[in-house]
Amino acid sequence: MEKVEGYVFTALCSINFLVSCLLFSKVTRELRDPYMDEVFHIPQAQRYCRGKFKEWDPMITTLPGLYLVSVGIIKPVAWFANLSSSTLCSTSMLRFTNLLFNCGNIYLLYLLISKLHQRDKARLLSRRILSALALSTFPVLYFFTFLYYTDVGSTFFILFAYLMTLYGCHKASALLGVCAVLFRQTNIVWVAFCAGTVVAAKMDDAWRKEYMKKSDEKPPAVRVPLSPQGVKKVLTFSLEFFTTSETAMAVIKVAWPYAVVGVGFLVFVLLNEGIVVGDRTSHQVCFHFPQVFYFFSFTYLFSLPVSLCRHRTLRFGHALKRHPLFYSVITIISLVLVWKFTYVHKYLLADNRHFPFYIWKNIYQRHELVRFLLVPAYIFTGWNFLETLKSRSFFMSLAYLTCLALATVPQELLEFRYFIVPYLIYRLHMPLPSFSRLGGEFLLYTVVNMATIYLFIAKTFSWPLSLATQRFMW
Repeated sequence: MEKVEGYVFTALCSINFLVSCLLFSKVTRELRDPYMDEVFHIPQAQRYCRGKFKEWDPMITTLPGLYLVSVGIIKPVAWFANLSSSTLCSTSMLRFTNLLFNCGNIYLLYLLISKLHQRDKARLLSRRILSALALSTFPVLYFFTFLYYTDVGSTFFILFAYLMTLYGCHKASALLGVCAVLFRQTNIVWVAFCAGTVVAAKMDDAWRKEYMKKSDEKPPAVRVPLSPQGVKKVLTFSLEFFTTSETAMAVIKVAWPYAVVGVGFLVFVLLNEGIVVGDRTSHQVCFHFPQVFYFFSFTYLFSLPVSLCRHRTLRFGHALKRHPLFYSVITIISLVLVWKFTYVHKYLLADNRHFPFYIWKNIYQRHELVRFLLVPAYIFTGWNFLETLKSRSFFMSLAYLTCLALATVPQELLEFRYFIVPYLIYRLHMPLPSFSRLGGEFLLYTVVNMATIYLFIAKTFSWPLSLATQRFMW
């Protein structure tokens, strides 16, 4: 059965690569010159190709991981084929780097799904393959496969690091985390997530041992506590866990590689006087709490084929009836957060090439009360989100939610690319849906990809004071 699975997966990977190559060829023919952020990334990579590693464009805000990997791939090819590096460092060849990362992502997604959903391997064979294929075509990520952006490579190294964490290769995971940070500094949050999963696993083990002392029954994993007593119990356990020398040393023994990366990143921040390199004026840190609400809505819409459930919706209605005071308090807090902590970045209002511009213009700017009227939808999508995480232990969920907040809340700009990694991690930890639901998810992603690529290629437009051709994109 494993051999058959390997053949099927390899065939689908080959088809995926062929289709991606055809789309890549079409996009490259239509768009030969650098576009949007490529205007900064491509010339910088070409400088590196010429060996000019000391030259740096001050408008670039990320570290040079993408350029270093591109040069590392292109230089050996140039030497082997007896071609000049400048010839191979063309716009199309640099973009092709992300096509290679896309191939790596589908394989990593498959391995992660296989590792996270190991029960009844034979029955879940087709679902694992289809799930990996669908997630590799996740629209926001897949679109940037055809451009020279950092997103695809950044996602590759985060997924690879997490896979190594799951296999217990923590030094390799930490090293891959460094590579991820070189692509995008905020990836340090997901390196912390890898460390958090290690700590969560140790806490789960300690919880089970504690439970076995008091009961002869099979020890359960820690689930999200829904009562004050449950919260108190978990807090007491956590305090005891971290203050006991034996358990603290057990954590340090496996998590120290991540701590080394964290200390190194802290030194970088102190020396750099901030996280951002280059232009810092457009990337100011703030407490943009509604970003989490946007992420819940974004996640619900893209996971709709696998998460839509009539019974779950009814359970939400019952939860409202059983705990009206609790949800009233949550609603009030959410309204205050929307009122006091909504930020609108100048790019969101000015750049009509990005889809968030039209979402903000046609929904949020309709009336000043719209952002408050959407709070019930945020609560429902947030409840649905947390319901899905119940399949994982409380400590694992807490690590993920903490990292989700750290990755989204400080961002002033509403940018869907910031949601790629947290969405994929959320989706990977969902219980594997049925084959028909996965088919629906793949169909949704395919339709969205076709629509966005078509808009990008065919529906160009111009600005009044510019002769350059503009295109719609994520």
